[in-house]
Amino acid sequence: MTTTTLAVLVPLLPFLGAAAGLLLGRTAPGFIRPLAVLPTLASLVLAVLVAADQGGGPAVDAATELTPTGSVPVELALHIDGFAALVAVLVAVVAGCVQIYSTGYLRDDPRYSSYAALVSLFTSAMLLVVYSGDLIVLLVGWEIMGICSYFLVGHYWETPEARAASIKAFLVTKLGDVPFLIGLFALATDAGSFRITKVLGAVANGGLHHPTLIALLLLAGVAGKSAQFPLHTWLPDAMAGPTPVSALIHAATMVAAGVYFVARLLPVFQASSAAMVVLAVMAAVTMAGSALAALAQDDIKRVLAYSTIGQLGYMTGALAVGDRDAAVFHLLSHGAFKALLFLAAGVIIHAAGTNSLAAMSRMAGLRDRVPDAYWTMTVALLALAAIPPFSGFFSKESVLGAAEHVATGHTGHAPGPAGWIVLAAGLLTALLTAAYAMRLWLLAFRGQGAEAPDHGRQPLAMNAVLWVLAVPSLAFGGLAFRVLPDWFDGRDLAPTLTTSVLGTGLALVGGIVTYGAWRHTSALAARVPLGAVAAHPEADAGLVEAEAIATHRPAYGDIAYAPDPADPGRLLLGPLHRHAAVGFHLDAVYATLFVRPVQAGASLVRFLDREVVETYVRGAGAVPRLLGAAVRRAQTGNVQTYVSALLAGTVVLAVAAVLLATGA
Repeated sequence: MTTTTLAVLVPLLPFLGAAAGLLLGRTAPGFIRPLAVLPTLASLVLAVLVAADQGGGPAVDAATELTPTGSVPVELALHIDGFAALVAVLVAVVAGCVQIYSTGYLRDDPRYSSYAALVSLFTSAMLLVVYSGDLIVLLVGWEIMGICSYFLVGHYWETPEARAASIKAFLVTKLGDVPFLIGLFALATDAGSFRITKVLGAVANGGLHHPTLIALLLLAGVAGKSAQFPLHTWLPDAMAGPTPVSALIHAATMVAAGVYFVARLLPVFQASSAAMVVLAVMAAVTMAGSALAALAQDDIKRVLAYSTIGQLGYMTGALAVGDRDAAVFHLLSHGAFKALLFLAAGVIIHAAGTNSLAAMSRMAGLRDRVPDAYWTMTVALLALAAIPPFSGFFSKESVLGAAEHVATGHTGHAPGPAGWIVLAAGLLTALLTAAYAMRLWLLAFRGQGAEAPDHGRQPLAMNAVLWVLAVPSLAFGGLAFRVLPDWFDGRDLAPTLTTSVLGTGLALVGGIVTYGAWRHTSALAARVPLGAVAAHPEADAGLVEAEAIATHRPAYGDIAYAPDPADPGRLLLGPLHRHAAVGFHLDAVYATLFVRPVQAGASLVRFLDREVVETYVRGAGAVPRLLGAAVRRAQTGNVQTYVSALLAGTVVLAVAAVLLATGA
């Protein structure tokens, strides 16, 4: 088979598996697991073959016109360069691991068949985005992922949290997709084509007439899809879905799509210095804000969700300084260790016997109960904290190194202020990332909360996947920074001395300070009964966060809720903790600025409809009704009355005629 044929089959096989799964879910349930796993694994094999054939050489391009449009043509096009080839392998690896893992995690779920089919469709849509050479075809995959996320996040639709989260995810991402669609049409109008290669050619020749407007419109969609400030609020709430779905969304699909889109069309954004500065500011606010929020979360999946937002901020920061090599390097590295983190969290949740949430404040004794999750999550957290020699160190340092080069004027790929913004925010986030990673590890595996019931050992499929993903989390970075330049644009991805020392030093400081704070709060907690923490005079004022507890309160059977007095995040954040725990009230701001005005407008429209429009409608109907009533009264059926009326009318007509004649 040719590379083009293999590439067509890569997204097609999961799509066929999804269609077969939906059709056979009720009639042949025994085929559901093979239909979920085998097409995805076959797609992985083909993606590896495509990558091997492409080999980092010239891009593979193929296209056929879909249908005449009369203006800008739409084509079924493939554009597979080194970026696309490797990202497709990442997507297939994570999707395969998620499907295998889900056979154990959701083995007793009555809706497993629809779940597995939607995961396959999700995978197919992301692979279509990765391989697509036409922006309209890319948009199709982009939107299919949006609807799949709606159904998968709302998988546990019996719970109000899942229903609300699925609607929120759909609406917030659609809020960004509207300007994104306008931007795509504007871009195609200026370039004269939806083909990515032709668009990039037009940019190189100065063919864009409105680069800033187009770039900002496209960034709105990227911010929604990749959960960047200010459209990131949907992602933490999306944790109400099954944990394997979280792994898929956070590691290789959906949120990765926005970053990948900017990487593929980076020259479009570089054509506008203002857009690059906006991208840098968006990345900086996202990185720092999400890291602070992660340090205040109690639910383990919400910590990881805010972590994903921050790591995506690193990727957009790399793009803001014009280095898509570093951005995609971190995308690949992050995909491995973030999938591992979520799937390990799923093992913890499975052991606790809950559907989707696990409060770290109530964890105890998990190290011995889930040893596979303990060791693999430790590896993943070290990669997340960018501790050498784990993979996250090399990819994160490539981002910081790129920002340093732009800030110091060594490269001119982006404005100098963008480099300083990304570098400062990246270093601050390195400190905070290590802090919340250490906090998660301490509370999850050395916590002093009330121990949840033991639900036995986890299925082999779940634990095996963890060890598979632990390998790239540990070893990928050290090999990749030497090999990836041949697949990408050829830029050096090796860590630089300055940012390596600063980044690693800050990460170590963050971890050590957090450990010290944990020891201090643990000593205090040892003197305070768990149920009496909030009332103890020595307890921190922020120990009881009523707003956060009321909004995100996991269920652990009959175990009473009490915040963990040994939580170092409360000590480290101080009065900022209560604000960080609820995402700095951004949802409340949106409710004030958008939701309430819309609700008020809807109430006004309802009032006008009922009290004004319906009044006129009722009035318009009342006049004929009154006339009809008057006419009906005249129809008495009495002949004498009719004769009297006839005579009276005759007299009136005669008098009128005489008067008219006299007047004449």
